[in-house]
Amino acid sequence: MSISETVTQRAIIVPDERRLDFLPTLFGQSLLIVAENAVYSFMERLSPLDYGGGFWDFYEQEGNALFLAPRSKTRFRITGEITGFQGEVSAEAAGIIATLFTFSHLSFQYQSERLSEGYGRLYVYSADHPEASEIFQAID
Repeated sequence: MSISETVTQRAIIVPDERRLDFLPTLFGQSLLIVAENAVYSFMERLSPLDYGGGFWDFYEQEGNALFLAPRSKTRFRITGEITGFQGEVSAEAAGIIATLFTFSHLSFQYQSERLSEGYGRLYVYSADHPEASEIFQAID
């Protein structure tokens, strides 16, 4: 196995022409509105000092929908009451944290293979993320 085969491909931003398909692919058509609102709500609770809404980028890896991340700032302080973690992370890491919370939270309310598969795929991706330590501290 070569070095290039062992390196995880980074997530990329979904192009504008495929944005409309992203949320139904990630969460399923029946949960798309609930899940999208949950991600934004979790971000408000995770970073009340820095997050105030705005445009979000959608990320995929090797064609698989992965997570959402806010574009309004490059860094976010995670200080909210839903996690014991206190620290600053990139917008990408903040989005991963909010998306993981959403998958987990919704999986207790809805029976959906898509939620558990999405959580598992994002969790595995997070393990190789440069901010893996902060992500896992925040979701623990």
